[in-house]
Amino acid sequence: MTTSPHSTAVKRSPAPPDARLAPSRPVYEMRSLRTDADRAEAAALVQDRQHWLALRGLPVPGGADVPALFQDPEAESAGLFEDGTMLACMIPQRECVLGWGEGRCLFLGHVHTLPDRPDDTIRLITLWASDAAARFDLPHVRAEAPAQHPRADPLARLLTRLTAMGWDLRGSGTGQTGKRVARLELAAEHRLGLRALIGCTIREPQSAARGGGVA
Repeated sequence: MTTSPHSTAVKRSPAPPDARLAPSRPVYEMRSLRTDADRAEAAALVQDRQHWLALRGLPVPGGADVPALFQDPEAESAGLFEDGTMLACMIPQRECVLGWGEGRCLFLGHVHTLPDRPDDTIRLITLWASDAAARFDLPHVRAEAPAQHPRADPLARLLTRLTAMGWDLRGSGTGQTGKRVARLELAAEHRLGLRALIGCTIREPQSAARGGGVA
């Protein structure tokens, strides 16, 4: 195969500067649940998680009123998303008094995850929460998990996984919902580069009296 002596190579135009420098979107996003559709999706996720726990004879944190709580626009709820799919929902609160722990904190109330990938999701929430607390100038993140149940092995494994992720167990006692819980605390930590993985558009949480656990 030959080419004409007058033929010329086709030159590609360089990409516009904005296109070359534009940052990629984060894989995950933590955002406030501001629309009816988001809140309905959160309520459905909670119901799915509660059903999954009940089928296995495990405690259901918060009870039957939690799905309705996520549908309340005043609840200041938030969700963790991947490609538009909600992986978890919660009600983050800036709590001063929980009845345990010293100092101010970011309290993660009513944390519920999709049943099929809880460990990966909790690990993402852990990374986000420690960084968010640092950005909000709060020294700690706190949460509560079910404790003391006839089927104790799954709960013990949950606490083992949480402590491996950096959470400290601060004993047990009556939780925000009136049931016995394990008390968990995580140190705030600025995590440089985390926003490339997890975008965050939630407002700084407000103080509130509503509580809940990790499910």
